[in-house]
Amino acid sequence: MLTKYIILALYFLVLFGIGIWSSKQIKDIKDYYVGGKNMGYWVVAFSTRATGESAWLLLGLTGLGAVAGVSGFWVVVGEVIGVSLAWLCLAKPFKKLSDQYESITIPDYLVSRFRASSHTLRIIASTALSIFVVIYVSAQIDATGKAFENFLQIEYFTGALIGFAIVVIYIFFGGFVAVAWSDLFQGMLMFLGLVLLPLIAWFVIDKGVPMSEKLYAMDPGLTDIWGAGGFTGMNVAAIIGYLLIGLGFLGSPQIFVRFMSIKDEAEINKGRWVAIFFTLLTDTAAICIGLIGRYIFTDVGVDVETVLGNNGEGVLIKLVEHVFPLFIVGIYIAVVLSAIMSTVDSLLVVASSAVIRDFYQQIYKPDISVEKLTKLSRIVTIAMALFALMIALGVAITTPDRTIFWFVIFGWSGIAATFCPVMILSLFWKDYTEQGAIASMVVGFLSVPFFKFVASGFAGVGPYIEKLDVLGPSFLLAMISGYIVSKMTPNPELRKQFLLDMNK
Repeated sequence: MLTKYIILALYFLVLFGIGIWSSKQIKDIKDYYVGGKNMGYWVVAFSTRATGESAWLLLGLTGLGAVAGVSGFWVVVGEVIGVSLAWLCLAKPFKKLSDQYESITIPDYLVSRFRASSHTLRIIASTALSIFVVIYVSAQIDATGKAFENFLQIEYFTGALIGFAIVVIYIFFGGFVAVAWSDLFQGMLMFLGLVLLPLIAWFVIDKGVPMSEKLYAMDPGLTDIWGAGGFTGMNVAAIIGYLLIGLGFLGSPQIFVRFMSIKDEAEINKGRWVAIFFTLLTDTAAICIGLIGRYIFTDVGVDVETVLGNNGEGVLIKLVEHVFPLFIVGIYIAVVLSAIMSTVDSLLVVASSAVIRDFYQQIYKPDISVEKLTKLSRIVTIAMALFALMIALGVAITTPDRTIFWFVIFGWSGIAATFCPVMILSLFWKDYTEQGAIASMVVGFLSVPFFKFVASGFAGVGPYIEKLDVLGPSFLLAMISGYIVSKMTPNPELRKQFLLDMNK
C-alpha cells in the first residue's frame, strides 16, 4: 500500500508543479481562460481528448465492455465520427471567426456572431453552461471517490474530498494554462495506460478456453454486435444512442474553447490526427479491457456485478491488480485520476468564465480591472467546485446504485444539446438568427430533463426512449426549433455580415 501512496504523491507533485509554473504565465484574463490563444497542437489535441473522455472512459466504458460485450464497440464508432467531424469540419471555421471577434468564451463568440441586440443570448448561454457543468463536475467528483475507495481502500467521502482539493489548488493558481498542460500530461498517462493494459493482459492470462467460446457460453449477447437478443427494435435504439454520444464533440464549450486557444489553423491540421487516433485507440482498448475482464473473472451462472461491481465499473481495477505488480498498480491509480481530473479542471475553468466574464464583466462591470477580474475568477471557480462537491456527495448518499457511465452522460448530454446545434448552425448556415439561436438553446436545455425524467416513462415508447437516451432527440429538437424560428425572424443584414466575416 505504501508503494501506491508514493506513486500517487509523485503524480500530485507533478500537477502542483504545473500549476505553479502556469501561474507565472498568467498576465491577463485572456491568459487565464484561453492560454493567450497561443497553444500548440500537441497540448490542444491531448487536452481536448482528456477533457472529452473523463472517468466515463476509464471506468464507465470499460464497464460497458464487460456488461454489453462487443456491442459496446458502437460507442467507439460514434466517438470517432464525432471527434473527426469536430476537428475536420468545425475547428477551422470556428477558430477563424472566434479570432476575428476576439472571443475568449463561447458566449463571447455567440454574441459577436449574431450581433446580439440584448444580453439575452449571453445570459441563457452562461446559465445553461453553469448548470450542466456543475452536474458534470459532480459526476467526476463522484468517480474520484469511487476510485480512491476501490484502489486504495480509502473511504469514499474522504477520497472525493482529496481529489476535489487537488484539482482546485492547481486550477486556482494556473487557470487554463495549468489545465491544458496538465491535460497533456494526464492524457499521455491515459493513452499509455489504456492501450497497454489489454495487450499485456492478453499475453499473460491463461487462455484454456477460447475467449469467444467462453463469452458465448456465459451470454450469447456478449459476442453479438447487436447485443443480447440480436437485431431487435430495443437493441437498435440502444445502438443509435451509443452512436449519438459522439454528437457531444460537435460544439461543447469545454472542447471548443480549446480550438479557440490553439495558435493558428496550421496547428489544427496537425492536431486533428493526434485527436482522432487517440480516440480510436483508447476507446477500442477500453471495450477490450471490459471483454478480457469478463473472460477472466466471471463464468457461466456468475452474476457479473457481484464480481466486477455495479455495471462492471470495477473491471479495470480488477484487471490491473490481476496482471501487474504493485508499483504498476500505483501508476494506474494515477491514470484513473488523470481521466477524472482532466475533465473537472477544464469544466470548472469554462464555468467560471461563464459567470465572471459573461455575467459579471460583460453585463454589470465592463470597466472592471484585469487584476480584479482574474481574482474573482479564481474565487468563483472554487465556489462552483464546492457546489458540485455538495451535489456529488448528496447523490452518493441518496442513490447508492448509480453508475458512472450514465451519471456522466446526463451532464455531457445537457451541455451538448444546449450548445452543439447552435455551434453547428452558426458556422454553416448564413440565415441563422439570434432568435433562432436562443430557441435552439432553450429547447435543447429543456429537452434533456424532459426526455430523461418524463418521456422515458411514456407507455409503449418510454423504454425505447430510455435506450436511445436523451442526447439524440434533444439535439434534433434544438436543430428544428432553431431552423423554424430563424425562418420566422429573417435578418438580411446579419446574413450579409456573416458572409463577409467568412470571406475575410
